[in-house]
Amino acid sequence: MRRLLALVIKEFLAILRDGKSRMVLIGPPLIQLVVFGYAASFELNHVPFAVYDQDQSAASRALVADFAGSPAFRQMAVLHSPARIAQLIDSRQAAMVLDIDPRFTRDLLVHQPAPVQVIVDGRNSNTALLALGYANSIIADAGQDWAASHGGPPPPSQLVARALFNPNLDSHWFIIPGIVALLAQVVTLLVVGLSVAREREAGTFDQILVTPLRPLDILLGKSIPGLLIGLAEGSVIILTTVFWFGVPLLGGLAQLYTGLVLFIAAVTGIGLMISSLAATQQQALLGAFMFMVPSIILSGFATPIANMPALVQDLTFINPMRYVLVVIRECFLERPGFAALLPQYAAMAALALCSLGAAGWLFRRRLG
Repeated sequence: MRRLLALVIKEFLAILRDGKSRMVLIGPPLIQLVVFGYAASFELNHVPFAVYDQDQSAASRALVADFAGSPAFRQMAVLHSPARIAQLIDSRQAAMVLDIDPRFTRDLLVHQPAPVQVIVDGRNSNTALLALGYANSIIADAGQDWAASHGGPPPPSQLVARALFNPNLDSHWFIIPGIVALLAQVVTLLVVGLSVAREREAGTFDQILVTPLRPLDILLGKSIPGLLIGLAEGSVIILTTVFWFGVPLLGGLAQLYTGLVLFIAAVTGIGLMISSLAATQQQALLGAFMFMVPSIILSGFATPIANMPALVQDLTFINPMRYVLVVIRECFLERPGFAALLPQYAAMAALALCSLGAAGWLFRRRLG
């Protein structure tokens, strides 16, 4: 144990004394946390739209005011002919055009459906669908207000929405907890993946081999610092998520950290596999990024796994980030017990055993 502790201390000193290594641990995670926390969102704000009001009535102006007063939209032009509609959308000056029919008020007064056309830029289908959803909600609310104030018949059915776990449907409550797993994985992979390659480049790895340390001791000495640094990094991001971004942490810390430890153990094994195969730090860095990008895409971090093709869904089962995202998001927004999270824990534990076992086999083979 004394030999193992000495190697762990030596690894920490090698990481913390190197200015570049300190920057990898502190700078990029903080930058990514700020970028994701403030920039990543599924909501639309200030969508530029133009108005072609052919009715020019109090009712049509009230509808336009509802759009202009919404935080989702920003009025940028008033059109007097349909000729400029295609030009504004083609030049991306407007993402949406609100075209109000000249019979709008007349149809409202006789209690008939009043036509309103919404023209959107479909080049970005996600933005177009969100804009259409917001526009439909504003128009539906305006119709209900008109019926209530002018004695018209109410709509035959009314949708009453109620969101559990995220009452305001704030997308940051979904995205920012996922950053805990993302940045913990990035830091752990870089620290562990570069450790052996750095020793080889510096020529100190051969000196470790002539010490009384066994291959298992060297493997543990290389993995424990990465595990502890990953946990520390994850803890800092959890605190920032709760106290800076205001995302509630409703679940227990024991459930959250159990999942985080198992996840970082699995990532540590993957990092050691990369490090044992790489001859230089550049190779180790490229190997780490080759793993990170697919693991993030196939984790459900931004896009639902259920929407992926069946073959791709099968590949996600060997991705530890898939399981830890479920644990973290449920611990933040729900109150899960250990029994509810047991399938995720079991999958991450199995992946950790497989990756650490494979790393040990590759490590002994390289030593041989």
